[in-house]
Amino acid sequence: MWVYLNDKFVPQEEAVVSVFDHGFLYGDGVYETLRAYRGRVFKLAEHLARLERSASRIQLRLPVGPERLTDLVREALRRNQLSDSYLRITVSRGTGEIGLDPALCKAPTLVIIARPFQPYPESIYAEGVSVIVARTRRNLPEALPPQVKSLNFLNNILAKMEAKAAGAHEALMLNHRGDITEGTTSNVFVVQEGRLRTPSVECGILDGITRELVLQLASELGVPSEETRLTVEDLTRAEECFLTNTTQEVLPVTRVDGRMIGDGRPGGITRRLHASFRACRDRFLDGA
Repeated sequence: MWVYLNDKFVPQEEAVVSVFDHGFLYGDGVYETLRAYRGRVFKLAEHLARLERSASRIQLRLPVGPERLTDLVREALRRNQLSDSYLRITVSRGTGEIGLDPALCKAPTLVIIARPFQPYPESIYAEGVSVIVARTRRNLPEALPPQVKSLNFLNNILAKMEAKAAGAHEALMLNHRGDITEGTTSNVFVVQEGRLRTPSVECGILDGITRELVLQLASELGVPSEETRLTVEDLTRAEECFLTNTTQEVLPVTRVDGRMIGDGRPGGITRRLHASFRACRDRFLDGA
C-alpha cells in the first residue's frame, strides 16, 4: 500500500511520523474520512471544504490547496489500484519541540491513506442495529467547537467503549442540557408522526455531509423534516431511527438501550431515504 506523507508517496512500512509530531503529542490536528465508489470519491469538494474549515478554526495552515489535494486523493486511489475505497486525510500541526505553543511547529504534517473498503453486511440494513445513550457527554461547544473535526477524539472513544461493553453498534451522546447530539462517528435521525427530525447544529454536533444530503433527499421525497432539539424521550417514542455517515450511508436503528423502536424493523421512511441515497449517489461522485 502507498501512503502520501508530506511531499511524496511512500510504501506503507515507510509511512512514519515523528514522536515529536504535535498530532501525536497533543491531538493537535484535523482530518476527514472519505469513501470512493468505483474509483470516484463521494462529495470530495465538500469534504475538502470542511477540512479547510476545521483547519482554519484552529489556525492551522493546510500545506496544499484544494486543487492539489484533489489530485493527491485521486493519485492515492490510482497508485493503490482501488475501486471501492476508504480514504482518510490527516493534517497535524507538525513536528516541533515539546510544548503547547503552535509556533513550535514549523510545517504541518499531511497524510493521505487509501485502503480497500470493507462493505457492511447487508443484514444490518435489513434488520437494523442497536444503540445506547452514553453516560459520556459531548464536549461543550465552548470548550471544543463541534465544527472542528479534530484529532482530539478521546470524548468519542470513551462513548464508543460504552457501546462496545453493552454490545451495541453505536453510542449516542447527550449535551450538557441532556439533549441528543450525535453518535461517536455518526449523525442521528428519528421519525415521529411521519416527520423526520434531527438535532440542530446548535445542539453541538458536527454537521455531517451525508446528514445534509439526507435532508435534501427528504425534501425531494416530500418528507417533512426539521432540525431541532431531541430528548431521550423523543428517541424512545420514535417510530423510526437511523444513523448517517460517509461510510455507513443510511443505517437503520431498531433498538435503543435494549428497547425496541417502532415494530423493531427498519421503517418505511428510513428505507425510502436509503434507497434514494443509493439511487442518486453517482450524482455526487468526484468527476460527475
